[in-house]
Amino acid sequence: MAKVRRQIQRQPREDPAVEARRIARIRKKHADLIKEQDALSRWMTRLKRAFHKVEKLQERIARMERQLADLENRT
Repeated sequence: MAKVRRQIQRQPREDPAVEARRIARIRKKHADLIKEQDALSRWMTRLKRAFHKVEKLQERIARMERQLADLENRT
């Protein structure tokens, strides 16, 4: 029994100008991605700093409210 020969399936080659544009688009998108990741990193640093400041302020306010309630309840 004869075996069917397999054919290699290749994608047709694109025009070099089209390929160059595609590569340029990929590089631009990669550069944009890096820029956005850097911006996110900077904002996350600021956000963490602000979040911890808010946490500390909430703790201080809660402690002051408890102390005030204790003082008011003693008299």
